[in-house]
Amino acid sequence: MIPTTTSIRKLIALLHLASPALPIGAYSYSQGLEAAIDAQLVHDAESARAWIQSGLEQVLVVNELPTLSIIYRAWETASFCEVERLNAWFLASRESLELRQETEQMGWSLAQLALALRWHDERRQAVLSSLKPVCLPAAFAYSAGGLGVDQESCVSAYCFSWAENQVAAAVKSVPLGQNAGQKILFAMHALIPDAVLRAIATTADQISTFAPHLGILSARHATQYSRLFRS
Repeated sequence: MIPTTTSIRKLIALLHLASPALPIGAYSYSQGLEAAIDAQLVHDAESARAWIQSGLEQVLVVNELPTLSIIYRAWETASFCEVERLNAWFLASRESLELRQETEQMGWSLAQLALALRWHDERRQAVLSSLKPVCLPAAFAYSAGGLGVDQESCVSAYCFSWAENQVAAAVKSVPLGQNAGQKILFAMHALIPDAVLRAIATTADQISTFAPHLGILSARHATQYSRLFRS
């Protein structure tokens, strides 16, 4: 396949959307990892890898990624009532107050950026502006569509960004060395493709929100004595 200006621009857009420099505050959240460290469930590189893999396979791939995928299709087909329904449903599905506040804050930040940079047509801009609060999957799917990023790439970028943020949190709080962190992130390379394909193939009635361990740890994190992260 011969590279074209269009294909290169799409790659750049994807890198932009997945960049840790995207100003949505992802670095300030651990999504329960810090609480798992406090409970001594995570204490070294191997337990950190196991925790991140468990989060990917048992939480992200059965809820957040399928929701992202379905919302992406709803934005693309102008099914705005479905976008609104799924946005409200995802917010209600969060396992704790901290996790709900996280998706609201990051969703709002990304939505404001996407609107400021006009990453879609005026009709969709109006719908995004009306989502209050807006969850991160809804804002991310909107942004991907506005940048010309396809569904598979959108879900892949979201998944990798999640894994990268989990590794960054582990490096800071376990703590781990940079090489140990990169080994964990590289191990995710083999898992993410299957996770993405499973998520895209998941229908709305197959989505699962059952994550009691995460919910308990996240609730404990809210009153944890010492913490670096907001979730």
